[in-house]
Amino acid sequence: MTTSSNNPVPERPVLYGGQAVVEGVMIRGRDHAAIAIRKDDKSIVRREVDLSGWSRMRTRRIPWIRGVVVLAETLIVGMKALSISAAEAAPPDEETGEPEEFGKGSMAVMLFLSLVAGIGIFFLAPLGLSALAERGGANEITANIVEGIARLLIFVGYIWLIGRMEDIRRVFGYHGAEHMAVAAHEAKEPLTVESVRRFPEAHPRCGTSFLMTVVVVSILLFILIPREPWWLLIGSRIVLIPFIGAISYELIRYAGTHPTQFLVRLFGAPNLWLQELTTRPPDDDMIEVAIEAMNYALELDGVEYKPAGSAVPESVPPPADG
Repeated sequence: MTTSSNNPVPERPVLYGGQAVVEGVMIRGRDHAAIAIRKDDKSIVRREVDLSGWSRMRTRRIPWIRGVVVLAETLIVGMKALSISAAEAAPPDEETGEPEEFGKGSMAVMLFLSLVAGIGIFFLAPLGLSALAERGGANEITANIVEGIARLLIFVGYIWLIGRMEDIRRVFGYHGAEHMAVAAHEAKEPLTVESVRRFPEAHPRCGTSFLMTVVVVSILLFILIPREPWWLLIGSRIVLIPFIGAISYELIRYAGTHPTQFLVRLFGAPNLWLQELTTRPPDDDMIEVAIEAMNYALELDGVEYKPAGSAVPESVPPPADG
C-alpha cells in the first residue's frame, strides 16, 4: 500500500547501494534505480527503474517487516535491472537495431524458477543430507547442526564455483566497482577513477553479507526446531524464510550504521571475507561505469553532491519524471 499525498512518509537520508549487472552497475536511490551499462560499442548508456511505489510503502519503516519488503523489492528490481543490462550490453537486433528486453511474463517465470531453485539448493538439499546423518544414529540437535554446516558449505561452494566462469568474473569486477563508488560517495570524496580506486572492493552492506547472514541465522534458528513430524521439518524450512530474511536485514542494517563497534566488526568479518569470492579488482572501464551509475542516482534524487575539499558544490539537475 502506498501512502497518500496528504500523509506522506517522512524522507530520510538515502543509503545508496546496488548490484552488479551484465556489463554494468545498478545503484538504488530514493525513488529510482539508476543503471549504467557498457554497450557493445564501448559507450555507456543510462537507464532507470521507477521505485516510487516501493519507496513510499509504510511497511518500509516498520522494523522486522521492512526486511521482507526490501527483500521482495530487491529480487524484483534486481531481475528487471539484469534484463535491461543484458539487452543493452548485447549487440542490437539485426532487424530493428534496438536492444531486445525480456517481457514481464518472461521475468516472472525467471524469478519464480530462481526462487524455486534457491529454496531447493540452499534449504531443502541440506535437509536431505541431515536426514542421512539422522539415519546413521545422529540425534536431533546433531542432525540440525549437520544441516546447517551443509547449507554453509553449499552456499560458499556455489559462490566459488560460479566465480570460476569468465562472464561471472566480469560481473564480480563490476560488483567491486559498485562497492568502491558507493564508499567514495559515503566518504564525500570526488567521484573520479583515481579517487574511487582508493576504496576497498568489500562493503558491509553488500548483498553477499546479507546472504551470509541469512545462512547463519537459519542455522541458529533451525537447530531449535524439532525434526518430527516431517511436515513441520520441511515446512519450517520454507515458511520461515521471510522471517529469517527480516532478522538478517535488521542485523545488516545495524552493522551498516554502526561499523566501528567491536562486536559489529567481529561478527561482520566473515561477511567481508566472503566478498573476496564475489568481487574482483575492477579495471578503469568498470569504475567509470560505476561512477556513471552513482552520479545518475544522485541526479535522479536531485542530490547536490559536494566532494570533500570542493569549494563549489556540483550542480545537479532536478529529478527526472518517473
